[in-house]
Amino acid sequence: MPTLRVKPTTNARRKMSYLKFAGDKTKATKSLVVGGKRNSGRNHAGQIVVNHKGGGAKRKYRLIDFSLSSYIGKKATVKSIEYDPNRTADIALVEFDGGELAYIIAPTGLKKGATIACDEKTTVRPGNRMKLKNIPPSTEIHNIEMTPNRGGQIARSAGSFATLLGRDGDFVQIRLMSSEVRKVPAEGFASIGVVSNIDHSKVLIGKAGRKRHMGIKPTVLGKSKNPVDHPHGGGEGHTSIGLKYPKTPWGAPALGLRTRNKKKAGSKLILSRRKK
Repeated sequence: MPTLRVKPTTNARRKMSYLKFAGDKTKATKSLVVGGKRNSGRNHAGQIVVNHKGGGAKRKYRLIDFSLSSYIGKKATVKSIEYDPNRTADIALVEFDGGELAYIIAPTGLKKGATIACDEKTTVRPGNRMKLKNIPPSTEIHNIEMTPNRGGQIARSAGSFATLLGRDGDFVQIRLMSSEVRKVPAEGFASIGVVSNIDHSKVLIGKAGRKRHMGIKPTVLGKSKNPVDHPHGGGEGHTSIGLKYPKTPWGAPALGLRTRNKKKAGSKLILSRRKK
């Protein structure tokens, strides 16, 4: 999908760009759409626990089938490639042999009218889904299961993928885009190909109002706040933070501190950590 620059009619639009959507401009399938309440970063008590969230355009949630476990051994035809306001990747509406409809994450190169399959072993072709133990090494995959039958959890955003390196007993080794190498169960499923909408990261937002439509409120520097609101707050004017190292609003060290819990069950499956 190419990025298009807009005419510089105002200063705000001078560097603005957007993606030219190449899919089908159709309404979402009613049976696969649900409404939802937005919390705007607040918890059950109404306290803000995630900053800078709120507002934005209304949008309904498309029910994506990340596992396709109900359709093993079946083939499906791609009815349309659609835009999803809830994610960076495009989605594909597929119809299975029995007439059942489902939304899946669309990989790059998947076209309307194409046929995909979900089975323990099938052809290595974008959109097909099969068990990791049956996928050849060096294949680019996405929507990878970390736990069998739980649904894909790795490599689901625009342009993302993982490379299958090889089999290691009951596990396979994959290399993520972050350069991390980890093991995942060989009995889990994964989809073939790279997630669509590769040019998503090249879009220039251009103006603040466009961010507000996305549901993102203005970000305020910690040193612009009061001491009660942030460890960097207080002082006369825009002074330095006055601390040995920067901190989060809750006082934990920021910038560079590794926060992953080493006691996590999945930590032993990481063979090589990502580089900073």
